[in-house]
Amino acid sequence: MRARGIAYDTGFIYQGSVSRERFDPEVVERELAIIRDDLHCNAVQVTGGDPGRLEVAARIAAELGLEVWFSPCPLQLTPEEILALLADCAERAERLRKTGAEVVFVAGIELTIMDREFAPGDTQQERLAWLLGGSGRPERLREVSARLNDFLVRAVAEIRQRFAGRITYASIPFERPDWTLFDIVAVELIRNAAVAGQYRDGVRRLVAGGTPVAITGFGACAYAGASDRGARAMEIAEYDEATQTPLRLDGVYTRDEAGQAADIREVLEIFDAEGVDSAFVWLFELCNFPHRPDGDPRLDLDMASPAIVKTLEGRHGDTYPDMTWEPKAAFAAIADRYRHGRLGRHGTRGRWTVTRRAGSVRNDSRI
Repeated sequence: MRARGIAYDTGFIYQGSVSRERFDPEVVERELAIIRDDLHCNAVQVTGGDPGRLEVAARIAAELGLEVWFSPCPLQLTPEEILALLADCAERAERLRKTGAEVVFVAGIELTIMDREFAPGDTQQERLAWLLGGSGRPERLREVSARLNDFLVRAVAEIRQRFAGRITYASIPFERPDWTLFDIVAVELIRNAAVAGQYRDGVRRLVAGGTPVAITGFGACAYAGASDRGARAMEIAEYDEATQTPLRLDGVYTRDEAGQAADIREVLEIFDAEGVDSAFVWLFELCNFPHRPDGDPRLDLDMASPAIVKTLEGRHGDTYPDMTWEPKAAFAAIADRYRHGRLGRHGTRGRWTVTRRAGSVRNDSRI
């Protein structure tokens, strides 16, 4: 793979609640340096809902020599609110690109389920239930995809007025973006038991279209059976209805960091073998899912987190004594995989040109 990356959370915003309460640029710089030097990434997907935080983290990442995927993540917003966020972020991303940094702009993530007015429902769960449940599913998916594409036409026009670099959109497999609008095909592609046998073929079909392919979301949680659940692995957590803040687990689970590491390692091997251009593990840290090894096991929220480090409460880690987290087994697995063939952004494959061709790529809802 050309770009070996991970997603870095600057703070997801859901109706005023922020997943990362404390945002310290010095900590951000230290973590991004660890991502570059110890995790052996040459790219990072900087994501979250605050444009100012995104710009700060993206600038630090660029100064460290990382390729930056500037990735605003709107949650529970209307299309007009999303457009305003994307336009603001596009201007910030262009300022960074003009300094000579390698910047890719991601025009939203899973908008049909994460935000309002693309599908019926007040919450992500309600929208998913409407989209995927019962008879008439193909018609509903076509309807929502058409609505999404109408929005993306507007969004890309606004972004390209402000940003002169490459653009993509982080799609779900059942969405049908018009990829001729974009420079890169990007898919959130988390493997689960139901699609494990088709997963490699699905990746191969995406790559066969000829446009560079990025997998902008994949990974697993660190409990037994999480890999089988795939994208639904986080549903073992119970959330506050108003803020979606995680409260507790819905039962007692067995920690399985080795299973998380194995899942990510196997998927990365598939991406390498099938010619995926860029991959971003989901994700580095999720601060509002702390590791609580003592006491009630249902309060160990890290079990429901796909992060590759465990957030600690009131103490620092052993591996990095200046950080308030500790690596999971997946950290070492990713570092080992990325270390072999690491390229900087000015390496022989660090820059590339994309030719967009009408109809060249098709997303496949079977994976």
